Amino acid sequence: MSEFEELVDAHYQALFRFAMSLTRDADNASDLVQETFCIWAAKGGQLKDRSKAKTWLFTTLHREFLSHRRKASRFSDEPVDEETAGGEAVSNEDAERQMDGQRALELLGGLEETYRAPLALFYLQQHSYKEIAAILEVPIGTVMSRLSRGKEMLRRRMTAEPSSAPKNILQIQEAEIRKHHG
Repeated sequence: MSEFEELVDAHYQALFRFAMSLTRDADNASDLVQETFCIWAAKGGQLKDRSKAKTWLFTTLHREFLSHRRKASRFSDEPVDEETAGGEAVSNEDAERQMDGQRALELLGGLEETYRAPLALFYLQQHSYKEIAAILEVPIGTVMSRLSRGKEMLRRRMTAEPSSAPKNILQIQEAEIRKHHG
């Protein structure tokens, strides 16, 4: 296996998940990842320290995303689809966790890119603050504040819109409370 193939095998899935968190569209995410690897094929040889290839790839993908966004006349607001958000549920507890995870991804997709990108890199890709700062080309303090604000926005949205339970269950519970307690 060539060095390029090993690089693709090692980082494709993580890059795709990051691209999905940015674009909220599987086709656009795939295109971004492919463009990133094409840029690596053309320019990756210039990277002297191969241990920084992962950070280089994420930075390049983020730059390409920003470039496409600037060129686009409209930004898509499509939600994350269920196929990419998670697999099959095995038990009720797993199904509940999966619904919560899908809801978190849905809410993450609704945040501005300024907060969505660092949250995705930190929680979905397990990058350090330093790596996120390098990828997004911002100071570490900015990463920390965006993570803090982004988490607070997600927390508020999760509590404001408790959609893990169907709304009709909530209505039934209210009706039962009124019936028994006047």
